[in-house]
Amino acid sequence: MASVFHYFLLVLVFLDTHAAQPFCLPGCTCSEESFGRTLQCTSVSLGKIPGNLSEEFKQVRIENSPLFEMPQGSFINMSTLEYLWLNFNNISVIHLGALEHLPELRELRLEGNKLCSVPWTAFRATPLLRVLDLKRNKIDALPELALQFLVSLTYLDLSSNRLTVVSKSVFLNWPAYQKCRQPDCGAEILSSLVVALHDNPWVCDCRLRGLVQFVKSITLPVILVNSYLICQGPLSKAGQLFHETELSACMKPQISTPSANITIRVGQNVTLRCLAQASPSPSIAWTYPLSMWREFDVLTSSTGEDTALSELAIPAAHLVDSGNYTCMASNSIGKSSLVISLHVQPAQALHAPDSLSISSESNAYIDLRVVKQTVHGILLEWLAVADTSKEEWFTLYIASDEAFRKEVVHIGPGINTYAVDDLLPGTKYEACLSLEGQPPHQGQCVAFVTGRDAGGLEARERLLHVTVVLCVVLLAVPVGAYAWAAQGPCSCSKWVLRCCLHRRKAPSCPPAAPQSKDGSFREHPAVCDDGEGHIDTEGDKEKGGTEDNS
Repeated sequence: MASVFHYFLLVLVFLDTHAAQPFCLPGCTCSEESFGRTLQCTSVSLGKIPGNLSEEFKQVRIENSPLFEMPQGSFINMSTLEYLWLNFNNISVIHLGALEHLPELRELRLEGNKLCSVPWTAFRATPLLRVLDLKRNKIDALPELALQFLVSLTYLDLSSNRLTVVSKSVFLNWPAYQKCRQPDCGAEILSSLVVALHDNPWVCDCRLRGLVQFVKSITLPVILVNSYLICQGPLSKAGQLFHETELSACMKPQISTPSANITIRVGQNVTLRCLAQASPSPSIAWTYPLSMWREFDVLTSSTGEDTALSELAIPAAHLVDSGNYTCMASNSIGKSSLVISLHVQPAQALHAPDSLSISSESNAYIDLRVVKQTVHGILLEWLAVADTSKEEWFTLYIASDEAFRKEVVHIGPGINTYAVDDLLPGTKYEACLSLEGQPPHQGQCVAFVTGRDAGGLEARERLLHVTVVLCVVLLAVPVGAYAWAAQGPCSCSKWVLRCCLHRRKAPSCPPAAPQSKDGSFREHPAVCDDGEGHIDTEGDKEKGGTEDNS
C-alpha cells in the first residue's frame, strides 16, 4: 500500500512540473539554461515575431526565418528578456518602438539581415544593452550621436556593411556619454568599447580624415577588433591601409580658367575650359542662356588628386551662341562658380570654302520643334537667328499634299511660337522655317501627322452598332412568326442575309401579304446600313417585287 501511495505522489509531482512548463512554439525547441529558459527557432517559417511568447524566457533565438521587420510592441510581454538573437533573417526595418518593454536586454544580435539603417534613438529603451551585433547588413551611415543611448555598450560590430565615411566624433563622444550616466557626471569610465569596422568600402578622402587619425592614435576606452582598415576609394588610394594614408583637410572648390573672355568668328569651333580644385573631388556643371536649345558635349576628367578639368565644346559657333557660360563646381563643403564670356562675330562677306556647312549655307541658325499636337491643330516653337549683323526675317511654311493647303507666315528672329487650329484630322503636314526668300535646308523642317477625329469614329461606331442590333433583333423573332413570315413573297431570313451580306448595295424587301387578319404584323420600310445611311426608295421596292414575283 505504501508503494502505491509513493508512486501516486511521483505522478502528481510529474504532472505538476509539466503543467508549470511554459508553452513552446511548434517547430521550435525550449530548454533550461544556466541564465534561464531559452526559446530557439531555426529554419522555421515564421512570418512575424510571435506575440504570445512567455515572459519567463530569458533568451529568444529566431534564425534563418523569413522575418522582414521588427514592429512596434513585438516584445510587450517579455520584460525579463536578456538575450535576443535574430541572425540570418530578412529583417530590413526596425520600427522606432520595436525595443520597448525590454529594459533588461543585454544582447541584440542581428547578423546577416538586410538593414540599411538603424533607429539609434530606439536604444533609449535598453539602457543595459552590452552587445550589439550588426555585421553583414547594408548599413551605409553612422550618425555622430549613434551611441548616445548605448552607455553600457561593450561590443559593437559594424563589419561587412556599406560604410564609406564615419566621423571620429561617434567614438570620441562615447566616453562623455558614459560619464554623464552617473548622477554627478564623474570622470570615471565604467568600461571599454570594442568596435569592429573592417570590411567596409571606406572612401579615403578628406571626409574620412578624422577617423583615419583616430585609428592611427586609438587608445582606451575604444578598442578596434581589426585596426588594419583598408581604403576602397578613391582610385588613387584604393588598397591602402589607414595607417599608410595621408589625407588633406576638406575645402570648397576653387575655379580657374585659361581665358575668361573669348572672341571667335561665326562657324569656328571653340572649347571652354574650367579647372576646379577641391577636397573632396568636385562635380562640375555648365549653365548658359540657351541651354534648352543648344546642347553641347561636356567632358570632365581628373587631372590630379582633388582636381578636375571640364571642357565644353561648341562646334561651328553661331551668333546665337554669344553670351555668358557659367561653370559651377560643388562638393559637400560648398560650391563656387566662374563666368566665361563668349563673343561670336559675324562672318565676312566671303566665306572660305572649307568653312561652308549646312548652317552656313542658309546664313542662319534654326531650331524648329513641335510643342503640342492635336486632332485639328499644332503648336510650333523655334529659335531662329541670322548670322549677319542686320536684322533678317524668316518665313514659316505649313503645307500638305493631301489637304492642298499651304500657309505662309513671315516673322522676325528670336524665340517664337505659332499655333494652327484648323488642320484636317489624320493628315500628314510639313512645317519648314527658313530665311525669307530662301528655300528651307536640311534640318529646318519637321513632319507631323494630326490625330484622327474621334467624333467621326464614334459616329461610325454608333451606326455600325445600330445595324448589328437591328440584325440581331430580326434574327430573334419567335420561331412561329419566322415560319409564318417565310411563306410570304419575301422571306425575312433571305432579307436579313441580303441585308447583312450586301450592305454596300441597298437591298429590297417588298411587303409580304400577311395571312393573319388581326393586323399584328404591319408593313415597315426596310432600313439597311450601306456605309452612307442609305434608305430604300419606292423604286427599289417595285424592282424587288418584280424579281420575287418572277
